[in-house]
Amino acid sequence: MTLLSDHWLDVLGWGGSALLVYSLLQSRVLRLRVLNLAACLILTVFNGALEVWPMVGMNIVLSLINMWFILRLVRDRHDDAAFEVLEVAGEDHYLRHVLRVHGADISKFNPDFMHDPHVKDQHAFIIQNGDETVGVVILAVLGDDAHVRLDYVTPRYRDFSPGEFVWRRSGLLAGLGIRRVVTSPSMVAPYYHRVGFRHQGDVWTLEVPS
Repeated sequence: MTLLSDHWLDVLGWGGSALLVYSLLQSRVLRLRVLNLAACLILTVFNGALEVWPMVGMNIVLSLINMWFILRLVRDRHDDAAFEVLEVAGEDHYLRHVLRVHGADISKFNPDFMHDPHVKDQHAFIIQNGDETVGVVILAVLGDDAHVRLDYVTPRYRDFSPGEFVWRRSGLLAGLGIRRVVTSPSMVAPYYHRVGFRHQGDVWTLEVPS
């Protein structure tokens, strides 16, 4: 090999290795898989150029595994069968445990939220993926309007929108007599444009089908 090709091969190898390590530092499950796939593909080319065939074979297999998980995650992100919405009382012990464990992270995205289990006409929902809690939504209902007090997604599922199963899929809101949802103006990085909300001033609103 020429000196120039050796240089670019070194860049490819080190770059792929760095990306592989970086992928393992991700808390978001979908992002981890995508970055890991990219690293495996780069290392497949790198090891192929060096004719290190066992490493080529390993990276091809890892790429296929990552592709399978990515397809599954993308398929399930809007699947009613993959996520379940459970309504719980404001004083529910498990709800309070989740809010306590994720308290620091919650404050980053919902800085004005303070949980008060005794708020009148409050409804709390836990979103589950199997036995894993992936999100929490807490609403305060005034007439037929529901004001979002908390809309939180755990770090692993932040590439998803599990709250949509409260807003559009679960049927819980219409069953509670809610006709409109109004978000908190202080929420950081809102995702509501992806699930049918309209931007009105400093809030997002959703008309709930009856």
